[in-house]
Amino acid sequence: MCGIIGYTGEENVKDVLLDSLDLLEYRGYDSAGIAVEGHEGPHVIKCAGRVSDLRVICESEKFFTEQAEGCGIGHTRWATHGGVSDANAHPHCVGEVTLVHNGIIENFRELAAHYDLGEQLKSETDSEVVAALLNHYYDGNPHDAIKKTVSKLKGTFALVVLFADRPGVIYSTRNVSPVVATVCEEGAMLASDLTALCRFTNRYFVVPEYHILELHRDRVMLFDLEGNEKKPEFLSADWELNSAGKNGYPFYMEKEIMEQPKAIERTIECRVAGGMPDFTREGVPDSLFTDCERVTIVACGTAMHSGLVAQALVKSILHMHIDVEMASEFMYSDPVLDEKTLVIAISQSGETIDTLEAVKYARLRGAKCLSILNVKGSSIARESDYVLFTNAGPEIAVASTKAYTTQLAVLYLIVAKMAHCRDVFTTEETQSFIRELQRTPEAVEKVLAERRDIHLLANNVLDAKDLFMIGRGLDYSILQEGSLKLKEVSYIHSEAYASGELKHGPIALITQNTPVIASVTQEKLMSKEMSNIREVRARGADIVLFIKKSLAGSVNEDYRTFLLPDMQDAFMVMPASAALQLLAYYVSSDKGFDVDKPRNLAKVVTVE
Repeated sequence: MCGIIGYTGEENVKDVLLDSLDLLEYRGYDSAGIAVEGHEGPHVIKCAGRVSDLRVICESEKFFTEQAEGCGIGHTRWATHGGVSDANAHPHCVGEVTLVHNGIIENFRELAAHYDLGEQLKSETDSEVVAALLNHYYDGNPHDAIKKTVSKLKGTFALVVLFADRPGVIYSTRNVSPVVATVCEEGAMLASDLTALCRFTNRYFVVPEYHILELHRDRVMLFDLEGNEKKPEFLSADWELNSAGKNGYPFYMEKEIMEQPKAIERTIECRVAGGMPDFTREGVPDSLFTDCERVTIVACGTAMHSGLVAQALVKSILHMHIDVEMASEFMYSDPVLDEKTLVIAISQSGETIDTLEAVKYARLRGAKCLSILNVKGSSIARESDYVLFTNAGPEIAVASTKAYTTQLAVLYLIVAKMAHCRDVFTTEETQSFIRELQRTPEAVEKVLAERRDIHLLANNVLDAKDLFMIGRGLDYSILQEGSLKLKEVSYIHSEAYASGELKHGPIALITQNTPVIASVTQEKLMSKEMSNIREVRARGADIVLFIKKSLAGSVNEDYRTFLLPDMQDAFMVMPASAALQLLAYYVSSDKGFDVDKPRNLAKVVTVE
């Protein structure tokens, strides 16, 4: 939530800032702005609305042809304190200070009153209070003013600052809210997300908490709050520099759906040696999987749905006690944790605040934490005992697709490793499991090759106001994610139900022509699932059926059907998920919506 960019260098600063804000739109926002240095100090342009609206305003500004210099900062804001308005948009300028902020300052009202800042404020935001406080302390020494200011702040923050008398230099500090930075041929940059940097370089570092970063055109400098210079720890992203573009697709979501076979393959193959799951490269010991007596998965949204699949596998294969907890509720539900608990945290960004706090809480209670993430150097990575990174590459669309399936791939590898380490699987059984997992990219590819058929099925639900999805076992787990995807991007009210529960209430919602999407991929449950499908059809439901190809021959009724490629039942999650992602995508695009940026949603949730 909220996007931050800072740039100082020889490139056209307006274009760098606006193009970078475009790449950060997926984080969710309702206003945007930039501040660019000129002959007489920073010039601020901001507005409620989209980056495209800001771009139109900037194109008409003579400042950029007459005065603009090569240093500036930008921001996309998600409203928290104060409504959506031009005044509440960032950057905020008070005296010598121009500032953008990500996070929440909990004591901003107390600070405004204590330091008598009210007359200087033009907005309703907590962020402008920080700018005013920083200006209050500023006497020509940026480091001293930043140190004094952050000592007064309660909450989370990533601050990026221009001082009017320090041309060409950008300052930043943070607590919890992320900032990454780099220096390359084009200049020095910082951002709230690596995605904004990766078109210039895949080399970056994470700014440590409570340190001060200085960006100069040809270098970066890092200091602790005592003034000691520190050496940045650079990391390399395994992403191609152009991988954050659309590559000819109309929406990022479609591009990312189509990238899944290669992303899944990359995620699996680097962790298989001799046909066996191998986490040696990440330094994850076998004892992590043998010494635990219970597993707890903590995650939010789509990541939690990947955890539900893992829960089904762990129960059926390992016969272990396993819980899947919403990270936002985890600390407040008195979870059972001890040194024999393995906590698996799942997050695409590695910055999801609820998951981050859950990890901290679990480790304080003595549990070991293994995280599944897509971003190196992220906050959750630094708080975890061990990390397994997916190889999804940058995911821009708000609705997660390839991050989900690569998370699943890692979870399947973990299940295989645990089964072998705990003598549930023999070596031969483990190798067989891995061989089937290695087939999943091919199965997903087959679904994508038939996407026109799914597009035709999508036409049947375009006008639906309410839609239901039904399935049993792993099918139910699949449909919970499929239902979320449809809600996110098409705004259709969609609910997934375990089909055996229909007669306990939900079947009362079925009326004539109610769309019902059913998934049938589990052979042992097929007869019961088909019975449930017939029940809702008998009450007028309009059925769309996603079914494993080898099971379709025994279905006598005429349903609108998509045949999923055959895999062993435990692995049907992968092709079925890709099919449901495409269904959601086509419904949204055919309805004319902005598929990548659904209303009210943010990709990265960094405030509780």
